[in-house]
Amino acid sequence: MKKHFFFAIAMLLIAGSVSAQYYQPRPRRHERTYDNNFRPAFSIIGGMNVANVIKGNGPYAYGTDTKIGLNVGVGLDLPIVYPLSFAPEVLYSQKGYTSVTNYGQFKQRTDYIDVPLLAKFHVVPGFNILVGPQISFLVSTTNTFDNGFSQTTQQYYNNSSNGYNKTMIDGVAGVSFDLSHNIELRARYTIDFDRINDNGDAYVPNYRNQVWQFGLGFKF
Repeated sequence: MKKHFFFAIAMLLIAGSVSAQYYQPRPRRHERTYDNNFRPAFSIIGGMNVANVIKGNGPYAYGTDTKIGLNVGVGLDLPIVYPLSFAPEVLYSQKGYTSVTNYGQFKQRTDYIDVPLLAKFHVVPGFNILVGPQISFLVSTTNTFDNGFSQTTQQYYNNSSNGYNKTMIDGVAGVSFDLSHNIELRARYTIDFDRINDNGDAYVPNYRNQVWQFGLGFKF
């Protein structure tokens, strides 16, 4: 996982370097067709995750509810040709879900390094649409048990998470609003294309993460 993470960081830096060398603004006479935020930019990103899961088929006698987490990281905005930019990011992202089972309340927190590789369309000045794939690297899984879980049941839940897929491919769709030249309001939805664990059971299902993300980007 560390090798994949450092590779993603390296690709992000290379993309920024290439853009800085080859991006050239349009001549001044065409400036009126561009918004002021169609420019190379580095962003510091922070916000909130509203996470849940989509369960696969199986003997799951309980429903799931959302879990609140955070996302924080950095990103680039690399103009290609108006209105299209390439917008890669590296984010620390907290996902998971909560559930009330026959044994008590169960909460799962999964921490990821997400690498969105997005196409950004500057639809009108101040409003953008983003879409593209995302690579997610699982960092850790934490299970929390409330009232009613025996030691054996807790072991089942913890052992079920040992076989998680460590690298996931996701889809991302979202929008952003330029509040100013340097501040961006962000909202997006992400969903796993792969299941987090291939062999679900009555304790932990084979599921896909889904996350609503809201936050701000500070551009430099």
